[in-house]
Amino acid sequence: MNFSATVPIATRSPTFPIVYDKLRSGEMLVRDSNLPLIERQDDRPLSSWNAEDRTLEVIASTGAGRPYQDGSGLFEERLDVAGVTVGEGIPFLDHHNRSSFDSILGHVVSTRIENGQLLATIKLSATNPTAQRLAQELTNGARYGISVGYEVTEWEERTEGGKRIKTAKSWTVREISLVGVAADAGAGTRSGPELTSRATAHAEIRILARQGGLPQDWVDRQIDAGASIEQARSAALDAMIQRGAMPGMMTRAQIGMDYTDPAIRARAMGEGLYTRIDRRHTPSVEARRYAGMGLLDLARDCLQTRSISTMGSATQIIQRALHTTSDFPLLLGDAVNRTVRANYELAGSALKVVGRQVNHSDFRMRHRLMLSEGPELEKLNESGEIRSGTLAEARESYKLDTYAKKLGISRQVLVNDDLGAFADIGRLMGQGAAATEAKLLVTLLVANAGAGPKLSDNKALFHIDHGNRNSDAAPWVSSEMSFVDLVAAGRLAMRRQVSLQGNPIAVSPKFLIVPSEGETEAEKLLATIAPASVDQANPFTNRLTLLVEPRLMSPTAWYLAADAAMIDGLEWSYLEGEEGPQIEAWSSQDVEGVQVKCRLDFGAGFVDWRGWYRNDGTE
Repeated sequence: MNFSATVPIATRSPTFPIVYDKLRSGEMLVRDSNLPLIERQDDRPLSSWNAEDRTLEVIASTGAGRPYQDGSGLFEERLDVAGVTVGEGIPFLDHHNRSSFDSILGHVVSTRIENGQLLATIKLSATNPTAQRLAQELTNGARYGISVGYEVTEWEERTEGGKRIKTAKSWTVREISLVGVAADAGAGTRSGPELTSRATAHAEIRILARQGGLPQDWVDRQIDAGASIEQARSAALDAMIQRGAMPGMMTRAQIGMDYTDPAIRARAMGEGLYTRIDRRHTPSVEARRYAGMGLLDLARDCLQTRSISTMGSATQIIQRALHTTSDFPLLLGDAVNRTVRANYELAGSALKVVGRQVNHSDFRMRHRLMLSEGPELEKLNESGEIRSGTLAEARESYKLDTYAKKLGISRQVLVNDDLGAFADIGRLMGQGAAATEAKLLVTLLVANAGAGPKLSDNKALFHIDHGNRNSDAAPWVSSEMSFVDLVAAGRLAMRRQVSLQGNPIAVSPKFLIVPSEGETEAEKLLATIAPASVDQANPFTNRLTLLVEPRLMSPTAWYLAADAAMIDGLEWSYLEGEEGPQIEAWSSQDVEGVQVKCRLDFGAGFVDWRGWYRNDGTE
């Protein structure tokens, strides 16, 4: 039988000072009726948060198992804490978000293994706003989950009770993250005895059911039985194995990717929201459960996943989701990004078709070395001597620049679930990014009053010495020559181009580029017409591809261009890994809603003149 009692202590007793000091220091005095008085101290502090040096101690991993699925089926993954390696200076992140410096809450000071657990001491940032709020919550005794991002170098697999068990025997921690609900139930910030509250357990049980497609009666049975998170996880795995499938379970394909990672949830939720914006889109398996959810429903889901209250008005819920979770801004950004991409691809520049994409790894000036053709082979003499050849070279350069714009999605738009605003923002940003690229390419082409940019030989792209410029009158203005004759003259000029060593290179045009004024005449030239005689035959039918660029301001100038796969000419580039417009969404205490930024890292340049020809079309 357990009982409690309030006992007065005799202040005049000689042992009072000793008892008083022990009680103040947190020691527990236990009395057994058959034993003498013994003392037992809890070896863990009531709170590991040290406000003075901004450090806290966390349990990073207990090695607990969790369900996954690979090509061979279902399995439970476990971590052997004894085989862990922790990299130096690894970051402490907000929900595994590696896409922004704002998500770096601090860094790991030290780690150690104790009682089969990986413990880490974290130092919080003094300037990060989220870290400052976290420090205040820790001061008030709050407790959060912890999750690790890691990579495995050695696995051990076995079968245990009919289950596949894969244990990481050698693994490296790359980052540690603060999460609302940890996949490892024992991992978290230390604030007294490491007990998981029933509220947290109930939230985790509901998440397991949602991820595994388990019915409500399964949830009720686990809660009524008072199941721990570990027991519920094992029961969920058994239930899904018996059913023969695990809907909603993802295959981990990168470090730290599990259902606590906001990037995974944001993509699925953002795609679900985009499905409502564009009804033609077929959602992926992961996004189907979110496809019918409104913004308010998505906000509630983000809050519930982080064990945050969903009580209050729609405005309060939206605001809470924006400012207390990273999932909600991320999913909004993902939905806008999908709309931007769709409109960006539709509004692409005609000149990009003519150029070649060569991405850059940084923003430094790119020096493009152009080599001549290889030397011709020579007949060997009787002694069998092979003579050395040489390569001539020229050098052009250009670099990337960054272009950006931001727009806001107001709180009213979010509360009203106004999908039209999302579509409009995506359309405007997508078209704006495409227009930026097109303008830059046209500006490059017509630089120096139409002569084009200066090259390394200190001459313009289109120059009489380059043999790629003429000034016959454009046929749609007035000309004694037909368009066929003009294009034939341009083709001949390209055919006469020679390499850096003076040898013919046989360049032939593939594209005919005209302003809007020349579109109809060019279409007539390229139309397939059955001639009445050989003299009337059109030699360019099915040989040239027409490109109309309305941003060309000269009403008479037109161009021929060779295939970029055959000869160097126009090059355009993005930053490696960030091709096209990049969308980022974030919330701020100073903004009533969410900010959406569109960034484009883009550059272009001409690296050779031989594949291009311009006719000024002088009137």
